[in-house]
Amino acid sequence: MKRHISSLLLLAALSVPAVADDDSAQLAKKLANPVADLISVPFQGNWNGGIGPAEDGSQTYVNFQPVFPIKINDDWNVIARTVAPVVYQDDIFPGAGTQFGLGNVQQSFFLSPSLPKNGFLWGAGPMVYLPATDDLLGPQDWGAGVTAAGVWQGGPWTVGALVHQLWPLQDSAANDIINQAYVQPFIAYTTKDAWTFTLNSESTYEWLSDEWSVPVNFQISKLTRVGKVPVSFFGVVRYWVVSPEDAGPEGWGARFGFALLFPAKRK
Repeated sequence: MKRHISSLLLLAALSVPAVADDDSAQLAKKLANPVADLISVPFQGNWNGGIGPAEDGSQTYVNFQPVFPIKINDDWNVIARTVAPVVYQDDIFPGAGTQFGLGNVQQSFFLSPSLPKNGFLWGAGPMVYLPATDDLLGPQDWGAGVTAAGVWQGGPWTVGALVHQLWPLQDSAANDIINQAYVQPFIAYTTKDAWTFTLNSESTYEWLSDEWSVPVNFQISKLTRVGKVPVSFFGVVRYWVVSPEDAGPEGWGARFGFALLFPAKRK
């Protein structure tokens, strides 16, 4: 039975029609741009190990990350970006047991020009941070802040950075109150047949504890078409260069998933 199912899946994969090279490469480059005029709905599975003082804890989570551009006029868009993590974790410190629930949801809004200038596109705006459903899955405080992104694209290359700063919206005596800076520099290379190779870091700095978390990610993605919908499949290998002592992940991690794309129709 398993062999039969595997054969059917392989046949289905081989029968998926390819997107035209020009269209797929341009869509893949748009997907690499966090403020592009492109509706995308990524589902991102993540795994981290080596968590806690004994380094035997683990964490698995799925990020639902829809991106939706809202046209204001011919010159300006608002890009709405959501990050909603569904988390399962185990033994993050001795006696912690397991937790499952919703982590801290982040909602960002970028005011951005509709068209790049000399290959450069930027966006900036506010963001909000929602409490996690369990205090071991993340801070249970409301937060707000500012976010910005700048991206240059030329030829097959995409280079840029996404940053934000979050502050608490309420007084709290908890040690996990949110006061966090985030920096995500990235560089990506997209081939003519819509393969994209990306190197980035998703670094955070906690101001109250004076601690950095610095993972380095290498991602490979391929844009194809399932039915009439363009889909990008991706896999990531992650290495934690710096993490909070006796608390953060150590060593290697992984990410995999897919993103559904809905290009804007132009007249």
